[in-house]
Amino acid sequence: MGALWQSEPTSKETPTESLEESPSPKSPRQRHLWWRLVWLVLLLALIALGVAIANEMHTSRLQSRELSQFASTLTYSLQPGPSDAILYPGEGPFDKRLGYSALGEFLPRLLKRDYVISEQVHFSPALMDYTEHGFFVPYKEKIQTGLSITDCKGDVLYQYHYPQYLYPDFDSIPPVIVNSLLFIENRDLLDPNDPYANPAVDWPRFAKAAYSQVAKYLALPGQSAGGSTLATQLEKYRHSPDGLTVSGAEKIRQMISASVRAYQGGAQSLEARQRIVRDYLNSVPLSAVPGHGEVHGMAEGLRVWYGADFAQVNQALASTESDPASLAARGLALRQVLSLMIAQRRPSHFLSKGRNELAELTDSHIRVLAASSIVDRPLAEAALASKAVYRDWVAQPTIQPIVTNKGISVARSRLSLALARPLYDLDRLDLSATSTLQSDLQGQVSQYLKDLADPAIAEKLGLFGERLLTPTSTTQVRYSFTLLERTANGSRVRVQTDSTDQPFDINEGSKLELGSTAKLRVLTSYLEIIAELHDKYAATPAADLKNVEVAELDFITRWAIDYLIQNKDRNLTAMLDAALDRKYSASPGEAFFTGGGMHVFNNFRKEDNSRIPTLKDALRESINLPFIRLMRDLVRYSTYQTPGNSIKLLRDDTEPRRQEYLARFADKEGTDYLRRFWKKYRGKTSQQRLDTFLDGLRITPIRLAAVHRYLFPEADLATFNAFVRAHLKQELQDKKRAPSKQDTVTDKRLDDMYYAYGPGKFDLPDQGFVAKVHPLDLWLLGYLLHNPSASFQDAAQASQFERQEVYSWLFKSRHKGARDSRIRTLVEIEAFLDIHRRWKRVGYPFDHLVPSLATAIGSSGDRPAALAELIGIIQNDGIRLPVLRIDTLHFAADTPYETRLAGDPDLGQRVLSVEVARALRGALSQVVDAGTARRVSGSFKLNDGTPMVMGGKTGTGDNRLESWGAGGRLLGSKAINRTATFVFFLGDNHFGTLTAFVPGRAAESFKFTSALPVQVLKGMAPILTPYLQPGSHTLCKAPPQVAKQ
Repeated sequence: MGALWQSEPTSKETPTESLEESPSPKSPRQRHLWWRLVWLVLLLALIALGVAIANEMHTSRLQSRELSQFASTLTYSLQPGPSDAILYPGEGPFDKRLGYSALGEFLPRLLKRDYVISEQVHFSPALMDYTEHGFFVPYKEKIQTGLSITDCKGDVLYQYHYPQYLYPDFDSIPPVIVNSLLFIENRDLLDPNDPYANPAVDWPRFAKAAYSQVAKYLALPGQSAGGSTLATQLEKYRHSPDGLTVSGAEKIRQMISASVRAYQGGAQSLEARQRIVRDYLNSVPLSAVPGHGEVHGMAEGLRVWYGADFAQVNQALASTESDPASLAARGLALRQVLSLMIAQRRPSHFLSKGRNELAELTDSHIRVLAASSIVDRPLAEAALASKAVYRDWVAQPTIQPIVTNKGISVARSRLSLALARPLYDLDRLDLSATSTLQSDLQGQVSQYLKDLADPAIAEKLGLFGERLLTPTSTTQVRYSFTLLERTANGSRVRVQTDSTDQPFDINEGSKLELGSTAKLRVLTSYLEIIAELHDKYAATPAADLKNVEVAELDFITRWAIDYLIQNKDRNLTAMLDAALDRKYSASPGEAFFTGGGMHVFNNFRKEDNSRIPTLKDALRESINLPFIRLMRDLVRYSTYQTPGNSIKLLRDDTEPRRQEYLARFADKEGTDYLRRFWKKYRGKTSQQRLDTFLDGLRITPIRLAAVHRYLFPEADLATFNAFVRAHLKQELQDKKRAPSKQDTVTDKRLDDMYYAYGPGKFDLPDQGFVAKVHPLDLWLLGYLLHNPSASFQDAAQASQFERQEVYSWLFKSRHKGARDSRIRTLVEIEAFLDIHRRWKRVGYPFDHLVPSLATAIGSSGDRPAALAELIGIIQNDGIRLPVLRIDTLHFAADTPYETRLAGDPDLGQRVLSVEVARALRGALSQVVDAGTARRVSGSFKLNDGTPMVMGGKTGTGDNRLESWGAGGRLLGSKAINRTATFVFFLGDNHFGTLTAFVPGRAAESFKFTSALPVQVLKGMAPILTPYLQPGSHTLCKAPPQVAKQ
């Protein structure tokens, strides 16, 4: 409380200092002045910004600096192996034509064909991000591309340039063309006073275009205007989908992409702008012409539309000559060029139905150009006085012939097949390929084969004589030759040619009966089986081998076991030699049940009929009957040794568990056979599946009727009649039969068969028996025709009942003879499926074998190139290497999509044992040393005079239409074609095939045998020998080495 009474009283006056510090309220005049200052600052800022923008629009300094710095981060580099940092472009016309868009399709196809990616571009992270946002990759795009093929030594084999003519650089363009183009499209593009200009944006035109679009949206009156510059037009017709601007977003994408591309080389853009002018003139799209295709660029446009010479047009427009003739030529050239510049806006209209309209527009532009002093008055008057005459495509075809030969055709066709592109599109791809062909040798061999038509040359080479030619027949024989070289990672085709320049290639595109060459395939399967039996029983003691149960007719297994019992030295090589020394009768006196009926066969030489030669001798001298009997033994072996085969399960009619065995057999074996048939039809269209099925059918009217009524039960009688008649006619043209009484198909007979084999008349097994095909083959084809996209699992699920039915029908007949006949037919079909599997593994080219013992002497057909591959396997000790015709592929060189591919180094596959291959090689050597090819023995020698190791197999195909009467009497015989083939290995690394071929009825007058190709090859020795020498300067470059990835 003491503190309280000592305090002073409170003052009631306001202190003077407080009054002075209190702010006085502002007057309205002061507030107005403050806001003026704010607005003034904002206005000055806007003015400064506007000045800066105007200055930037005029100079482009800021954007040139920023965009060039950004563009410098958009990089890519070529690195080993496939890339995980690359994006292929979209559906732009330029990218599609050059193949860049299709790389995602091409590469998987090539990887499936035994290629690997050796090098590919990797995008930088910035470039990946840029392209993932949809912008076009910036790089200096090529002005000329096209397919390039070199041979194995690097020499150019084929080169296609597209476009063929162009402006190589800006300075080569006549100034009047440049000035006219800029005046029409992009007037300030090349302003030298604006070194940093962005060519993607013409600001006045862009503003006008933007206004016109807004006006159009608001339905305001006015004419629409475009804002595209040459730079954005390039982006549009090169990279935008279908070359169109379909939205504002697409236009922005074009502008941004063009801007970045322009500054990729630095801030100063004059060089890039000049390149834009050049590229535009070289690539502007100018519609398309029937029989020619798309037209791009001034050079192609002038040639295709006006028949004008590009060089002469440029020479005229670069000239200053003023004499009447020169001035007239200059005026016409100007009109032609200007008309194409104008036509690019709507080329399909202006260059077709709108030609008069185009002429009027061209006149208007000439006058405007003259008024603006772009062209001088005399030139303008000369142009107005001229008239552009369009090319007559009938009188003057636009397609220029391509210089080609068989080697080029083979290489292009191979690429076309691998990439699934027609030759027209293939030629325009940005692709370089290395062919395995040796072009100089290819040329020499091609000329040699053509020269054989000259009787004087043929006589000099020893081609006249018995079983050879006559002086009057040389021009009708065609020759086909293939030579391959075995290398570490593939068999490379060095020569593939024939005596014609036709695209069709006998080596690969044919299916010919090549006669006794099939004996090599039969012998290969036989020795392969001997090796399998050796592997199975060689370690088994002799006492146990005596207890092995062997089927009565399985003579191969019986011989193998007896050999192992009798010989303590169970060396496989010795056993194979002994197998080749087994003897078979050459007698033609036996009839063979095969192909559903009884058949007889003959030898080429009657003096062989009484012989019992060894297999080695029969191969050397090409005797038929031993191989018919050997093929029968192979069929029996496959019949008895295939697990769960029909004979084993169905041997005993009284077996109590027969139905249980049958069900298990049908389900398991039926599924296995179904899978084999599935592989035959996999990846084919419905028509191709039907063609494949009929190709393996021995066609008769009854079989065709049974097949058609099963596959197409709802088809009417007219459709059925047309089917039977068409395929029977084709059969009679292609096969060895002429019309007989059984082949007659009257309307009444067709009507009877239509109802006799209709739905419900037969079950599936009987329908298959009538057609002489495996019932499951017939069922699967029918299933796939109705369910073309079905999977194998779908087919297996759907066929459960049919798999049981196919095997149960064998017991329905009350007559044992009929049942046995059916069993034997089905068993033979099944056996040939197993034999086909063996043949296919060593290169047989077709999807089926004719189930007949005649296959042993060539009735199933073959291809020379496929036989050569088998020889290559034998030469390479049983390892099958890929056959290479294209060594390397190089897509999009020096672009962001660059990709290199080479052959896979790890694709060798063992398909025969070393011992089997060497046994076959020894047998083939005897054919040359002392057999049917002995006339070529010693013809090929090394530099030191040592004969090269050589072997091979000959074969003659006399393919005829034959008609037979009652009792098997031959009524007539007409030739279809005649072939003679020699398939060979030559030295340590080379192998190939040579075929003589006479097509059509002309073959009737020829009697040549395989002695002809053997003699032709002998005459080729001086040409081939230098290329066969180890270390020769003629050898190809070593194939590229690809590291394992």
